[in-house]
This record gives sequence, structure tokens and C-alpha cells, in this order.
Amino acid sequence: MSDVYEKCPVLENKNYLLRFVSEKDISDLLEVYSDKNALPFFNSDNCNGNNFYYPTKEKMSEAVKFWEFSYQKRYFVRFTVIDKSVNKAVGTVELFRRDSDDDFNGNGVLRLDVKSDYEQENILSEILTVIVPSAFEMFDCYEIITKVPCYAVERIRAVKKFGFIKSENLMIGTHDGYAYKDYWIVQKK
Repeated sequence: MSDVYEKCPVLENKNYLLRFVSEKDISDLLEVYSDKNALPFFNSDNCNGNNFYYPTKEKMSEAVKFWEFSYQKRYFVRFTVIDKSVNKAVGTVELFRRDSDDDFNGNGVLRLDVKSDYEQENILSEILTVIVPSAFEMFDCYEIITKVPCYAVERIRAVKKFGFIKSENLMIGTHDGYAYKDYWIVQKK
């Protein structure tokens, strides 16, 4: 696979398409990031206080522009998740390789944000099936971590089904030094 920061791949299965985020996604993503019921499932660890709640088109536009800027700077890749059955963006996936002084150094980090009505085991499992296998190669890593809080029962079932196991290790924030919990890890097969 080529360098993900040179050419972002398009990944898909029968139901979902994942491609680089675009300004044309703003209206659809506004429904995701203004969804107060989805907000508790977003991972904002080590994000300088950003909780990913964007209640206006202007805030959503600023976020998309920041995601595009971050890609150009090679900080992370933000994919838009398209539900093919409705031809609409229903979430995003952020991926990057973590360079740190903690137990997760060199791991891929996956952040999966979806509308609250997509926070279901079968949907989350299917999206993981699209992105995780390619992520190992895209980010040259042996392990991928994702945050799953204890109340995210559908998400816990989905990550377990995919082979993630709960880690007892804490992720130490590179910006704030805070120790973040609730990370799950899967190894390349």
C-alpha cells in the first residue's frame, strides 16, 4: 500500500464506503457531531479540550478544515463513513500512528465516531471490518488501540467480536500528561 499521506485510500464493503473527509460532507457530518446522544462515544482524549460537539455548520466546517490541515501535516487521517444504502455520511474514522513514551508507543490509534442510531454492534463490527485490516499496513503498526468506555455496551461487543481485548495500560497524553483509561487493543493477525 502506498503512503496514506500521499494518497488516501478508499475502502469499502457492500454497505459502507470510507474515503477521505471532504467539505461536501459538512451537512451530513453536522448531524453526527451535533447529536448529543452520540457525543459520549467520541474519543477526545489528548485533543486539547475539544469534545467534538459541533452544533452549527460553521463549527463543523472549521473541524473539517482542521482535519484536512492535519492530514497535510501528517498528524492523522480522517475518513468519512458513508452508508451506501442512504448515500449519506454517518460518521468518521480517525487513524494515526502514536509516537509516545507510554505502553502504546508505535500503535495505531483508531477513533470511530458515528450517529447515535449507528451505535449498534452489527454496524460497528462491519465498519471495523472495513478499516482495521488496512490500518495495520497504512500506519506500519503491529497493534491498534481504540477507546471504549464501560457504558458503550454495543461498542464493547463489536470490538470483542473483532478480537480487541481490554488493556490495563493507560494512555499518557502527550499534550497534558493525563493518564487516559478504557483502551482496547488488537494485534495484527
